[in-house]
Amino acid sequence: MASVNTAKPLAIVVLGGTALDTARRIQARYPDTRVHGLANRVAADIAYEDFGAHLRELYRANVPLVVLCSAGIVIRALAACLDDKCAEPPVLAVAQDGSAVVPLLGGMRGVNVLAREIAALFDIAPAITTSGELRFSQCLLAPPEGYVLADIERGKRFVSNLLAGETTRVEGHAPWLDRADLPRAVDATCVVRITPHVVDGDDSLPIHPRCVTAWIEDASNDCIERLRAGLRVHDLAPPALAAIAAPSSAMTSEWLAQAAEAFGVPLRFCERTPFDPAHALNGEGIAFDVAPGPVDATAIGHARGTLTVIGLGPGRADWMTPAAKHALAQAQDILGYETYVRMAGPFHADQHAHLTDNREELQRARHAFELASEGRRVVVVSSGDPGVFAMAAAVLEALDTGRVAHPEWDAVKLVVEPGVSASLGTAACAGAPLGHDFCVLSLSDNLKPWATIETRIAHAAQADLAMAFYNPLSKARPWQFDRAVEIVRQYRDAATPVVLGRNIGRPGERLRTVTLGELNGTLVDMRTMIIVGSSTTKVFSDWVYTPRWYA
Repeated sequence: MASVNTAKPLAIVVLGGTALDTARRIQARYPDTRVHGLANRVAADIAYEDFGAHLRELYRANVPLVVLCSAGIVIRALAACLDDKCAEPPVLAVAQDGSAVVPLLGGMRGVNVLAREIAALFDIAPAITTSGELRFSQCLLAPPEGYVLADIERGKRFVSNLLAGETTRVEGHAPWLDRADLPRAVDATCVVRITPHVVDGDDSLPIHPRCVTAWIEDASNDCIERLRAGLRVHDLAPPALAAIAAPSSAMTSEWLAQAAEAFGVPLRFCERTPFDPAHALNGEGIAFDVAPGPVDATAIGHARGTLTVIGLGPGRADWMTPAAKHALAQAQDILGYETYVRMAGPFHADQHAHLTDNREELQRARHAFELASEGRRVVVVSSGDPGVFAMAAAVLEALDTGRVAHPEWDAVKLVVEPGVSASLGTAACAGAPLGHDFCVLSLSDNLKPWATIETRIAHAAQADLAMAFYNPLSKARPWQFDRAVEIVRQYRDAATPVVLGRNIGRPGERLRTVTLGELNGTLVDMRTMIIVGSSTTKVFSDWVYTPRWYA
C-alpha cells in the first residue's frame, strides 16, 4: 500500500476528553504527531482556544488533519478555505470512539490511504466513497512520494475511461500499482506512463518520477528561464525535477533561491557536481542528470542553513504569530532558555531541543550559528518579541563578533520574526496606556550601570513619555525599584495611572491599576510589567488609555 503523500506530521484534533483515548491510539500509530485539545476542557499536547480558527490555521499550513468529531462540524469549519483540490491536505473525521473513519478532503494527497491505516487500528472499514479507489483499490491520481501526476484533468478522464470498461497497461517502474485491481491488457491503449519526459497527444496517464537533478554552475538573474529552456531541450517534464544543486560558493544567491521556489524543489549545495558530468545532459549552461528512479534530495550535498529568531509572545498560544509557529514547525533544532523552549514545545521526534541557562545568551547564539552553518534549520526562541531585551540582539552580536573567525556563518540565512512583547500584551489587556509616545526601559543593571538607568528614567519622565518597565525587582537589588519610582515622581503627578500586569498571557494572570503615589516595591516582582502613564493618561471603568492628542 502506498504511504500518505505528505511530509508533515498529522495533527489529531479533539474537542473533549471522551475522544482522548481514541486520539492516543492514533497517535501511537504515528509517533511524530501531536494531539490538539480545546483549552480548559482536555489535557492534550497542544491547547487551542477556538476550534474553527485553529482548524483553519492548520489546514492553511498544509497540515494533515485527523479530527475526532462529526464530519459536519469539520466541513463547516473548513468550508471557507476550500479552493484547490490538488493542494489540500488530507482531512478525516473520526468518531470519538473510533467506530467510523470518514475521509473528507485530500484525495490527491493520500487521504484514503490514511483512512485505511486508521480504520485498521479499530478493525473497521473506512467510509471511502471515491469510485476509482473503490473499484481499483488504488487512487491512480495520488501517486506516492517521489512521483507526481502530470495533469489532474487528464487523470480524471483516464480514470473515467477505465470505469467505463477500458483496459490499461503500465509502462515504467510503478511498484505501488502491482497490487492494484486494474483491468489490464497487453494491447491496452489506456497506458500509465512512468516517465520523466513530456507526454502529449494521447489518452495515457503520465506520472513523472522526481528523478532529475539540475546543476547550475553560474547563477544569474535568468536562472528560471534557463532551467525551463534546458528542460525543454531534453523534453524533460518540469515536475520530474527533484532538486537544484549549485556550488557552495553560491549559497547566498537569491537567484538560485527564487529558481528553487519557482519549481518547488529543494536547493542543495556541493563542492563539485554531484553526478558524472560525462553522462550529463547539457542545455542553457545547466547540466541535467536523469536517475533511474526518484532522487532523495537530502542525499545531495547540504542545504543552506537557516537561523530564525522568534518571540513566543507573553505566553498565550494565540498571541504567538503564525510566522513564529511556522518557523517552529519547520525547525530541526530549537535553542533557548529552558523555560521558553518548554513553552514552545512539544516537539516532533526528529526535532532537537537545546536548553540552556538564561545567562548564556552569546554562547547560545554561537551554538545556533554552528548548527545552521551545517545546513540545519535552527530556531532561537525568546519570550515576547525577540528584539526587545531578548535574543535577536545576542544573535546579531555573535555574528558581528564571530564572522571573521567563522566566515561560514555569513552564508546562514538569518531571519528575525517579530512577536508580541510583554509591554504590548499588558497594554492591550489594560486598554491603550501606550496610545501616544512611550519608551521601554529595563531596570536590570546586569548589563548596564545603575547610574545610566537613573539618567534614562529621569529623561523619559521629564519628556512626559509613558514608560514600560521590564525586570523591575529582584532579590539582588530590592531597593532599586523604589528609587526608580522616586525619580519618576519628581516629574509626574502622584495621581498618574500605573498599570501592573503580572504573568500576562500565562496561568495566574493578574492585572490591576494603581496610582503613582501608591506604587512601591511591595506591589511588584520580576514577573510584573509596569506601565506608568503620561500626564494625559486617563482611567475610566476598568480601562486605561493615553489619548493620541496632546495639549
